[in-house]
Amino acid sequence: MMIKEAIILAGGQGTRLKSVVPDIPKPLAPINNTPFLTYLIRFLKQKGIKHIVLSVGYRWEMIKEIYGNSFEKVEISYAVEQTPLGTGGGIALAMEKTKEEDVLILNGDSFIDFNLKAFYEFHKSKNATISFVLKEMIDFERYGSVELKDNKITAFCEKRFMKKGLINAGVYLAKREIFEGLNLGDKFSFEQDYLEKQVMQGLFFGYTTKGYFIDIGIPEDYNKAQIDFKEIWK
Repeated sequence: MMIKEAIILAGGQGTRLKSVVPDIPKPLAPINNTPFLTYLIRFLKQKGIKHIVLSVGYRWEMIKEIYGNSFEKVEISYAVEQTPLGTGGGIALAMEKTKEEDVLILNGDSFIDFNLKAFYEFHKSKNATISFVLKEMIDFERYGSVELKDNKITAFCEKRFMKKGLINAGVYLAKREIFEGLNLGDKFSFEQDYLEKQVMQGLFFGYTTKGYFIDIGIPEDYNKAQIDFKEIWK
């Protein structure tokens, strides 16, 4: 058994990238003339993903125009937010388009290189509700951090300067029914309304990787990706 379905959160506007990227959805920001989202889809295809649900909103027609219902032999579906539903609402809507017991979820504006097979085996061995890909960082303040004890996530910490810590790399393996019975409504934040409130149930686990990580949300790292991706995607 392996993971066959993924959700990519592709509804972002890219407000902080306005100085370097035109008025397009953030996941379409070009890296060496190829949309960032294309790299994510190709990475998932390499890992054996057969069906991707794009959680979209802002100018989503531009995304559909490029990827259609199938892209490079990967089936593509769309979960369209007519009004912004927050990160949690967007995931819940996209989950309705999936069929598998466990679904991979990725942020559409960051990339982490990881071993999906090992991550899935970790997820199953812990009987986790959600497993997170975590990345060790040094001298950072742009990201919140995660506290871990015996691979179990015990707390999510606010953004602040840290000499060393583990960050949530924006990739999750989740049981399809994670939101069932919680009465969260249609619009809610995945982080504040779900993760931070459910963390003490002890069913969130962290899988740490040393793989390459980049978040293109600010111009400095967007520009860095232009250089790095030439090496990674030879």
